[in-house]
Amino acid sequence: MWEFRSMMFWRAVFAEFFGTMFFVFFGMGAALRWTSGPYHVFHTALCFGFAAATLIQSIGHISGGHINPAVTFAYLVGSQMSFSRAFFYICAQCLGAMAGAAALYGVTPNNMRGTLALNTLQPGMSLGMATTVEVFLTLQLVVCVFAVTDERRNGRLGSAALSIGFSITMGHLMGMYYTGAGMNPARSFAPAVIMRNFINHWVYWVGPMIGGAMGAILYDFILFPRMRDLSERLATLKGSRPPEAEKQQETRGEPIELKTQTL
Repeated sequence: MWEFRSMMFWRAVFAEFFGTMFFVFFGMGAALRWTSGPYHVFHTALCFGFAAATLIQSIGHISGGHINPAVTFAYLVGSQMSFSRAFFYICAQCLGAMAGAAALYGVTPNNMRGTLALNTLQPGMSLGMATTVEVFLTLQLVVCVFAVTDERRNGRLGSAALSIGFSITMGHLMGMYYTGAGMNPARSFAPAVIMRNFINHWVYWVGPMIGGAMGAILYDFILFPRMRDLSERLATLKGSRPPEAEKQQETRGEPIELKTQTL
């Protein structure tokens, strides 16, 4: 496949590793409890949101700044990336998350590590309730991601990275009271590996993946459909041809300028 011969592809994979590592390091670091008393949900939600916005702004032009397997899966469902790229992105995100969690574990005193911000269900939450909450949290995130990064929009309405950061902050402000606000399987996977605790862990994969797929279908097929035939979608999924913008940048070395059209 052309992707494996493209240096831009491997830079993008590394960017996803790098971005997810720092997202987990800072976000989970803010979620650790250093003092007794009430849990600082607002503080944690802001840090996750700011970390996402900063890193998406930093690597978005390289890889798209997914830093979340559910977002990558959503792009795959929407036929906007190939199976191979999605596979390598998700692997890089999980490895990056584990690297970030391991670094956080190493720099945190023993008596402050606790469960290392492991996502757990709140008392009284059934598995069905928790999965539904994760579906809704990720659904709103993916719709936001698709909407603010859509090159077909007429004009730029603010910062895409900041909008996505606000979406993640909103999800945490509500979701932390229910499931700890997973929204990101890599973020949930990393502390589970480090702490060797996988109780109800499947909720933090199934919920976000369903939410991501629903978000892609809702935006790309209902709210603002992409008029592409089946052959085009299959060509993208197979990775048999590079996206036009990436092909031009590879051959000419010029900056990408997204083209917009009237809605």
